[in-house]
Amino acid sequence: MTEQDERWPEERFRQLRQQADPDIDKVVADYLAARPELGGPLEQLKAVVAELGEAKRAARAPSGEPPASEIFDAIDFAMELPDWGDDAELLARGQAVFADYGLYQSAALFCKCLPMAYVEVSSAKVLAGVSRLATHGLTRRVAETGQMLIDVMGLRATASLRPGGPGHTTAVGLRILHSFVRAVVNERYADRWDTTRYGPPVNQELLLATIFDFSVVTWEALERMGVVLTEEERASHLYTWSVVGHLMGVEACRDAPLTLADVEPVSERLGRLYESSDEGIRLMATLLAEMEEFMPLGWRKLPRSLVHWVFRDAAHRADQVPELLQVPKPAWWFTALFAAARSAHRHSWMAGPVHGVARWLTRKAGRHIVIALVDRHSGGPAAFQIPAELARAWRIRQSRPAVATRALRRDVRGRLRAPARALRKRTPAGPGA
Repeated sequence: MTEQDERWPEERFRQLRQQADPDIDKVVADYLAARPELGGPLEQLKAVVAELGEAKRAARAPSGEPPASEIFDAIDFAMELPDWGDDAELLARGQAVFADYGLYQSAALFCKCLPMAYVEVSSAKVLAGVSRLATHGLTRRVAETGQMLIDVMGLRATASLRPGGPGHTTAVGLRILHSFVRAVVNERYADRWDTTRYGPPVNQELLLATIFDFSVVTWEALERMGVVLTEEERASHLYTWSVVGHLMGVEACRDAPLTLADVEPVSERLGRLYESSDEGIRLMATLLAEMEEFMPLGWRKLPRSLVHWVFRDAAHRADQVPELLQVPKPAWWFTALFAAARSAHRHSWMAGPVHGVARWLTRKAGRHIVIALVDRHSGGPAAFQIPAELARAWRIRQSRPAVATRALRRDVRGRLRAPARALRKRTPAGPGA
């Protein structure tokens, strides 16, 4: 038995599935009990969502001080990085992976990471139910995920993960929100929640899977998109996500960082409950609609096509994800890329051109996905913002005139696409809809 087999026995994953985050859950339970006049967990969750949004906005200002927040004060917010997580050089290299490949990772987030969460049946139930109750919309939750990725990884500044920084504020805020989510599920759905099968909501196995989705699963998606990270880039990226996981209360990142040696045993033994569910299908349909609305004319089906592309021949049963989520068939013109990819296995000279096309398509999709988040979610209590440095590198204008111009173009596209939408509504839906 190898050292990794000893560290990751199958029994450990069964234990992680039945384990929540008792330290923060105790603090949140006391917080709820001390404020009965503010309502139950759901009412207080809504208030905390707004409070955390304000705290994250404050953290993006260069004050260097932990943001003032009642909920942060209650949990001793000024939590330092772990002893093993203070390697500034490694943190910087890990964050640089996002800065250097951000548009590809944006596409990977929407086309692979989020679908992986939607096909995990317990995650889908929590995401669909609690997002609707707490924020009155599923698309807002998607924007918050994108903002989280930028806050913890997109600033090229390791100080962002120290107390007072936006990455630190975001990671600890997620730990708090997850605890409130567990309280809401226990209050409203306890009689319908199968704890034996699912474990507690947002349990430790799911949290570990989330860290893997943002690191290992992302690398796999990037490779499918024609971007291959070096071993050094992958190691530093996983190290930085391990620090984020520690701040989020991920038990597997409590005492030491995850390493490349952990990737295979964890990937093989994570007990992902891949299953088709009404919630997962609805989440996927909403995500695709959000992305495809912002695609240029002629490219509307690019996001669904990329979903099929990144899951093609995926390991550990992940190749089933598009079918389980009822992702519509790819665009007819995308089938040529599938055929070329198959030929590239037999004719190595084709691999370069195929990867080049995949990179171009992915970058195009990633840019328009980020534009969608900027244009749709740049206002309100949880505004989506990207640093000026990244906006320039990705050629994304965030000024009011630029947003207004894009809105006008989007309106024109909507009018041009209206006849096709009307025809689809009159025609019985098929697998390629």
